[in-house]
Amino acid sequence: MEWLVPVLIIVGLVLLIGIYLWATYNSLVQLKVRVDEAWSGITVQLKRRADLIPNLIETVKGYASHEKAVFENVTRARAETLSAGSPGAAGIAEGHLQQALRSLFAVAEAYPQLQASQNFLQVQSALVDTEDKIQAARRFYNGGVRELNTKIKVFPNNMFAKGLGFTEREFFEVADSGAISEPPRVQF
Repeated sequence: MEWLVPVLIIVGLVLLIGIYLWATYNSLVQLKVRVDEAWSGITVQLKRRADLIPNLIETVKGYASHEKAVFENVTRARAETLSAGSPGAAGIAEGHLQQALRSLFAVAEAYPQLQASQNFLQVQSALVDTEDKIQAARRFYNGGVRELNTKIKVFPNNMFAKGLGFTEREFFEVADSGAISEPPRVQF
C-alpha cells in the first residue's frame, strides 16, 4: 500500500504534463491556422489590387501615352508583388509598388480630362478600397503572428514547440513605411 501513493503522484504528474502538452499543441495548431488564413486574406487583396492596376495603366495611357517609363515601373512593381512568396518579400514589393503608383498618379494629375474620366475615377476608387482592405488584412495577420510567436517563445513552450514543428512567423512589414502610410490618390 505504501507504494501506491508515489505511483499515484507520478501518474498524476504524467497525466498533468500530458494534458498540458495536448492543450498547448492544439492551441499552437489553431494559431498557425489563423496566421495561414490571415496570410491568405492578404494575398487575395494583393491579387485584387494587382488585377486593378492594368485597368489603371490603360486608362492613364489613353491620355499620357508618352510616359512609357512610368508604365513600365508600375508593371514591374506589380509583377514583383504577385511573385512575392513570403511576408518579407511582399513587404519590399509593397514599397516598390506604392512608389510606382505615386509616380503614375503624379502623371495623372497633369491631365485634368483624365481626372474627370469616369473610368479613371472608378478604378481609383476601387484601388483605394482595396488598399484599405490590405491594411486591415495586414493588421489581422500581424496580430495572429504576434500571438503565435509569443506562444512559441514563452516558457515552457519554448522547450518543445520547435521540436513539434512550430516556428516563428515573419511579420508583414513594409521596408519603407512612409510608402504605405496612406493609399495613393490624386488631388483634384
